Amino acid sequence: MPQPGSRAQRRQHARGGGGPQAPKRRDPMMAAFIALGVIVLAVIGVFVGINLQQQHAIVVANATPTPGPNTNSKPIQLIANVGIGTPAFPNPMKTTVSGGNPIDGITCMQQEGVALHIHSHLSLFVDGKQLQIPAGIGIVPTAGGGCLYWLHTHDATGIIHVEAPQIEPPSGSQFTLGMFFDIWGRLLTPDDVAGKIGPVTAYVNGAKWDGDVRSIPLLSHQQITLEIGKYVPPPNYAFPYGD
Repeated sequence: MPQPGSRAQRRQHARGGGGPQAPKRRDPMMAAFIALGVIVLAVIGVFVGINLQQQHAIVVANATPTPGPNTNSKPIQLIANVGIGTPAFPNPMKTTVSGGNPIDGITCMQQEGVALHIHSHLSLFVDGKQLQIPAGIGIVPTAGGGCLYWLHTHDATGIIHVEAPQIEPPSGSQFTLGMFFDIWGRLLTPDDVAGKIGPVTAYVNGAKWDGDVRSIPLLSHQQITLEIGKYVPPPNYAFPYGD
């Protein structure tokens, strides 16, 4: 029988290697390692996405808005503990009926939250007259020393303090003016602001707000003006120094 021509072919033939090669067996653990790697990458992606979402929420909440074209040209300086407007509402600390129970999922805590700390401002005008937003909204005195909600006022400047232990409210999205009024225990509708009746016109940073007045977000240095009756150019306030 004729032998293969080359020496290498003859050696291979002598070892029985002239036939087809047997297929290599795959490592059964390889598929498991690949699946585990995919899971790890997916988990990392979820955490990165959550972190980016939280960072975006922080940036949005802390962004200082630009006053709109309808605001007073010269800002009015706000001074801590100096009230703005005519007193028109009873002391909320003496009239609250919440008892410190959660409102809109927002709890009443012994100390202020630190995850989010921003200030918005609220002005209220009725027939051209500015009414004072009272101090003590969201502060509940109790025999055990009291508590305060994440949204509250310390004085009558109209500054709303958002001091929360988390970036977003329990319902998600943003803290809103409607939540603040719920904590105050007063109505806020298209024709009722804390018992002052009439069609409500809202301005946010001097620009007319056409949406639901309750949905106005509370952002850093956001300036909110609610008007019933006579039109008044929305005021432009300068927050206290260091605020």
